[in-house]
Amino acid sequence: MLRSRPSGRSPVRRVVLGTSVFVLVVGGVAACGSDTTTGTAKPDPLDKYAHQQLAWTSCAQMGLPADDSIRGFECARVTVPVDYANPDGATASIAISRVKATGTKIGSLLVNPGGPGGSGLAMAGLAEGMPIADRFDVIGFDPRGIGASTPSIQCLTGAEWDVERNDLDLDHSPAGIAAAERENVEFAAKCAQRSGPEFLAHVGTYEVVRDMDIIRAALGEEKINYLGYSYGTRIGSTYAETFPTHVRAMVLDGALDPDEGYVEQAVSQSAGFQQAFDAFVGECTKYAECPLGTDPAAANDRYQALVRPLMTTPAATADPRGLGYNDAVTGTIAALYSPDAWPALAAGLEELASGSGDTLLALADMYSDRTATGVYSNQTDAQIAIRCVDDPRMTDRTLAGKADTEARKAAAFLDDGFGTGTAPLGVCADWPAPVSAEGPHRIDAPGLPNVVVVSTTGDPATPYAAGVALAEQLNGSLVTFEGTQHTVFGTGTSTCVDNAITAYLIDGTAPVADLTCASDAS
Repeated sequence: MLRSRPSGRSPVRRVVLGTSVFVLVVGGVAACGSDTTTGTAKPDPLDKYAHQQLAWTSCAQMGLPADDSIRGFECARVTVPVDYANPDGATASIAISRVKATGTKIGSLLVNPGGPGGSGLAMAGLAEGMPIADRFDVIGFDPRGIGASTPSIQCLTGAEWDVERNDLDLDHSPAGIAAAERENVEFAAKCAQRSGPEFLAHVGTYEVVRDMDIIRAALGEEKINYLGYSYGTRIGSTYAETFPTHVRAMVLDGALDPDEGYVEQAVSQSAGFQQAFDAFVGECTKYAECPLGTDPAAANDRYQALVRPLMTTPAATADPRGLGYNDAVTGTIAALYSPDAWPALAAGLEELASGSGDTLLALADMYSDRTATGVYSNQTDAQIAIRCVDDPRMTDRTLAGKADTEARKAAAFLDDGFGTGTAPLGVCADWPAPVSAEGPHRIDAPGLPNVVVVSTTGDPATPYAAGVALAEQLNGSLVTFEGTQHTVFGTGTSTCVDNAITAYLIDGTAPVADLTCASDAS
């Protein structure tokens, strides 16, 4: 099993980091040099991409639900170079969607849902019924390799993912670690074979932000407005660092700290999910029928007592697959992203106590983006591939063991009991493509206008401290939301957050200093 670490709106595999290689890539569009022999301006090789004409048509061929046409969705494709260092080489096609402004247009607002690996086409409908729908063309997009964009990142078939989800890899003995690492090498080889090694080398965040700048130019916008959730905040902060003068407004909700290393991130995220689990337990144990009992202090052990038997005997489900240990844990994690899903988690654990696993399997399938017919989106394939070219490679077994040990301590409810202080190197250790990013560092973006970071005190996937750190690095405004969920703006949870972000996007009004918001239900 490729050990998973939750992040964004879809699972992130627990890749292990190491030595980074920084690849210099061509910068923004519409920049020209000069020929020193003639004094004439050299044509920018990216001009043909920046000035392409977009053909807006139906979204029917891009996988959006049929009723999206009723809401005014249009779709188009934007051509970009696969390798920005070779703009005359192979190209990729980026799928984008649009819902036009219903009033006086300020500009276009690009939206990304996170992941990495999340499809963003449906995000064009995010602002429906909100004031920003009047003032912005809302633009969704599938980043390169994802969803309807082509080429596509492909690693495993649906049937192979079904098998992979049940591969426990709990043995952390030397033999067990060697076996897990062989499986990782095999997985990486399939990704290279099925995605193409050249394309696989160019699917990282640094290429995505250059694609975004091509999208900005092709839309005819001088400056970008951007709303990014979760991993989408990494896209946003990277764009801000790369093209600070191309930004009009930027909102980063559920932030990642770009200066945080792998061990720190693994531990802080584990602690975030433990915090969310504890909050769920605090509500559940108020009731005598709580499947974890009525003593919060015993909940971690009660939870593992429910799920560990699944390591050897899956629970019965209407689906012939049954519910195994990995899927029970994945379903639990999925429900911890928002209190709205806590009733489903309680019901799933109650079912499990009675020998049934239908609800937790459904939650795990939702999290893995699997349909009832066994078809998966490529979000998990893409997530692994992107992280493997974005993050430094770790081949230090001492650090791998440290990360595993400290993550178990930080999230006791997820500790399977098989920790030994050692752990296999992750799938990225032998990834067949170079690292294309700089690695953990503080953002430096001179000329960037004020941006807004929204961070939630009890966010399980992107802990609050990461948002505080990102706002400080960007010299931006911080909006604090007091709650236990992942991302806030536009969810209908907090009028306070929605009003502050709306005023910023439309009028450029910065939120008041140290703005703290609560849920409308509080």
